[in-house]
Amino acid sequence: MKRNWSPVLNEITPLLIQTILNEYHLSWRGVHGITHWARVLENGLRLASHTGAQTLVVALFAVFHDSRRTNESRDPGHGRRGAEFGKILNGRVFHLSDDDFTLFETACAYHTDSLTTGDVTVQTCWDSDRLDLGRVGIIPDPKYLCTTAAKQPEFLSWAYERSCLQYEPEICTYWGIADKS
Repeated sequence: MKRNWSPVLNEITPLLIQTILNEYHLSWRGVHGITHWARVLENGLRLASHTGAQTLVVALFAVFHDSRRTNESRDPGHGRRGAEFGKILNGRVFHLSDDDFTLFETACAYHTDSLTTGDVTVQTCWDSDRLDLGRVGIIPDPKYLCTTAAKQPEFLSWAYERSCLQYEPEICTYWGIADKS
């Protein structure tokens, strides 16, 4: 990653990623898999530098929001299941305060509900995911984005291009999953 996010990366460890992947039921390389999580992470951290969002919440959202999917299409409740899984691992594999966990839980649980208002950290989480819709052939619509930063044409273009190309961020190498399927 181009910026120094090491305090966040100290929590989003290869152990955490492997723990999540051990329970993941879909293809790691599917449209909701690990490279999507990595792009959402980079989108979110980049957005957080503009919004002031809690970066650890944003990063944990990126790796948990789709982690409990049971299929690649309509899967009601998968965000809530991701938050529940996070609750099990909080304090064991990563550490969030009660207040930050509430933000994380809200972001995961409602990320597919087209909401656009709420805490800036939650909004940053939702935008970070919505900016990666190009991977499924959808151009992100600014009316469904929450933050001013995400709505900027240059930001939208940057994220959309990476999404369409199925770009694999460098963080995948740190997580130890580059070239694995």
